[in-house]
Amino acid sequence: MIRIAIDGPSGAGKSTMAKLLAKDLGIDYIDTGAMYRALALKIFRTGIDCNNAEDLAKLLSTTDVDYEGGSVFLDGENVDGFIRTQEVSEMASVSSAIPAVREKLVALQKAMGQRKSLVMDGRDIGTNVLTDAECKFFLTASAHVRALRRAKEYEEKGLPCNVEEVEKDIETRDYRDSHRETNPLKQADDALLIDSSDMTIEEVVTAMKNVIQKVNK
Repeated sequence: MIRIAIDGPSGAGKSTMAKLLAKDLGIDYIDTGAMYRALALKIFRTGIDCNNAEDLAKLLSTTDVDYEGGSVFLDGENVDGFIRTQEVSEMASVSSAIPAVREKLVALQKAMGQRKSLVMDGRDIGTNVLTDAECKFFLTASAHVRALRRAKEYEEKGLPCNVEEVEKDIETRDYRDSHRETNPLKQADDALLIDSSDMTIEEVVTAMKNVIQKVNK
């Protein structure tokens, strides 16, 4: 069994690399960010104040988030088409810093990591979720490059987007994610740092696969 943890800030290309690695290796890909976005979508839809502990506890007790077949399911609904808007992204950044939210989803993710080989990406996979993963990577890129990538995603989906606003949002999320009290975004001591600012997708995947092949010998 091999577990691969890929951490890094928003827009660094974690999901793209994780999907390609999972496909090449023939193992499951778990997008933890999508799981947090799914929960954020429910908070957004219901309109509750996620800082109200009582209301949040009630919502969490009746919420199921699962990841299978490359899609994320919220209470049985495939929500792939609803979780990539800027509003949901901002809600996910806020709600994911709340201990109760992280406790629920981390427990689900840890259980997945005990059952099977997988590639999992997020903010604290190597430092908190899969601490004993066989391979760990910390993937990053400059805020400007990440904003351009995110803007391209929005444009391809026909969504309105302002690059400068996206870049400011990314910088805000970086600060919030790296300074939150519970499991902040940081590179695990045993993770390989990869800055993809000036790298192609193929170059990043090759670098990762070279490491994985050495570990898996």
